[in-house]
Amino acid sequence: MTSHKTTQTMKPATAAKKLGVYLEATPAEFREGVVSRDELNALQADPPQWLRELRANGPHPRPVVAAKLGVSIAGLARGGITEALTTEQIDALKEEGPEWLLHERAVQADVRKEAVRIKEKNQAREAKEAKEQERPTPARRPRS
Repeated sequence: MTSHKTTQTMKPATAAKKLGVYLEATPAEFREGVVSRDELNALQADPPQWLRELRANGPHPRPVVAAKLGVSIAGLARGGITEALTTEQIDALKEEGPEWLLHERAVQADVRKEAVRIKEKNQAREAKEAKEQERPTPARRPRS
């Protein structure tokens, strides 16, 4: 019995997301076809000029914009940023330092601190539980 390995393909939107680029800025042949897993791996390993250009200058999708600004995607929306931005626009926003951006960065910093605190708390609890499991249980004396 032979098994045929089917080529795994994905929609261009999925491939763009995995590549970290804004779909509408990709070439038409990328947007109009399907992308195989092998093609995606090749694009990641040796990106063509258009992909290098998009990654460097944008326009960038919201997750990339949020990461470059140090805020969440929801923070972008609260700040009124709903479209893709270029690297130049992102740098201009950083320089301007609008109030919403400063606020959202502070919120994001608090979220990260809380995540670290919870992780440390969980690790301490797990270590305590592991230590308790290592201890032998004291033998009970029979009642008379």
